[in-house]
Amino acid sequence: MYNLMIIGGGPAGYVAAERAGHKGLSVLLFEKKSMGGVCLNEGCIPTKTLLYSAKMYENAMHGDRYGIFSDNIYYDYSKIFARKDKVVRRLVAGVESAMKMNHVTVIKGEAMILGHSPKGVEVNCNGELYLGENLLICTGSEAFVPPIPGLNMADERIMTNREILALTELPASLVIIGGGVIGMEFASFYNSLGVKVTVVEMLPEILGGLDLEISAMLRGIYTKKGIEFHLQAKVTKVEENKVFFENDGKTEFVEGEKILASLGRHAVIKGYGLENLNVEMNHTGIRIDDKMQTNVPGIFAAGDVTGFSLLAHTASRESEVVVNNLTGREDRMRYDAIPGVVYTNPEVAGVGLTEEAVKEKGIAYKVAKLPMAFAGRFVVENEGVNGMCKVIVGEKNGKVLGVHMLGNPCSEIVCVACMAIEQEMTIEKMQKIVFPHPTVSEIIKESMFAF
Repeated sequence: MYNLMIIGGGPAGYVAAERAGHKGLSVLLFEKKSMGGVCLNEGCIPTKTLLYSAKMYENAMHGDRYGIFSDNIYYDYSKIFARKDKVVRRLVAGVESAMKMNHVTVIKGEAMILGHSPKGVEVNCNGELYLGENLLICTGSEAFVPPIPGLNMADERIMTNREILALTELPASLVIIGGGVIGMEFASFYNSLGVKVTVVEMLPEILGGLDLEISAMLRGIYTKKGIEFHLQAKVTKVEENKVFFENDGKTEFVEGEKILASLGRHAVIKGYGLENLNVEMNHTGIRIDDKMQTNVPGIFAAGDVTGFSLLAHTASRESEVVVNNLTGREDRMRYDAIPGVVYTNPEVAGVGLTEEAVKEKGIAYKVAKLPMAFAGRFVVENEGVNGMCKVIVGEKNGKVLGVHMLGNPCSEIVCVACMAIEQEMTIEKMQKIVFPHPTVSEIIKESMFAF
């Protein structure tokens, strides 16, 4: 009898296993593929590895801005992808090592939930029966492919994030259906390597859910870099290498050697006996409370399978909430300070409420905006470009409600804003924090003096 059984070895599953094992619980983790889940094998890590290579190439191409000159700058596509695979292997091995260090039993195979009874949860894997006091479901998500005529995944020209990460040859052109985070990151990568990229997005702006002003600025930058955008364009069909869409009552089409379907993800809720637990579902995934508890005692869910905040760092924090409560530490999940990052070049990062969200909620607010160039370190490291830091605070109490940034390396500094929102800090409190100088993070403090 295990204290905790976990199905799925992604960011929710392996973090829960590591934390629980470290706390002395007996832990069993089932993983049918590679440790690390989609994030480590088909998402976060491989894409960021590719994007960093593209950024290095762009920096080399523009080295003259910094007084650095070099002839015959080129990239080797096969080596870029080989490094991606090497990084993934190394980090997968790191996760496996962490499981051993924390005495977690890992079973490779497809787990099947048999049921739940007073004696515990029963799971079958590889013909063996396992019993646990508690079960944490971390089966993640998979790419959503809507029933658009001609969007056939059997066609080698059509890809999701999984297939494009296995692409061995550079396409001459790429059409991306969906201008969300995944779509824009692949657009950034292939645009940097000289591929003709076209993005078709159904919404009025790319990066839905992020601050619209910041999203529009990023689109403007990439339009200048050569990416073609079609907004408010509803895809109606795909024929061979052509993507047809309706825009303002007219039917148009774009074509590319390859087509990336980047239309979101949905929870994996089938294929492992979830129906044998009678857990409640909602329209996006497994229904949970703020302790990640389902309606069935002893059954928890964390990560993308809940269908709520499909981010690796959200999944990890959710799993920590589960383990903390199982080990006697009261904990609840909060979602008001979850950062969102787009690893394009330049990066986008934001946390808290957007300006659109505060308007919708009817909250009285104030906004301060500063160019990133107000931070000396940004000027030092970003010759010839700029960005923006946008801070939203409550008009009456001065509490920080949202911070949204465009410019490198905002992914590394947005955590300052996360803490401000999590701790419900005011402008006055933020002004008293000492930031190291020179750093790009100083832009957050400078923004607090701009009200």
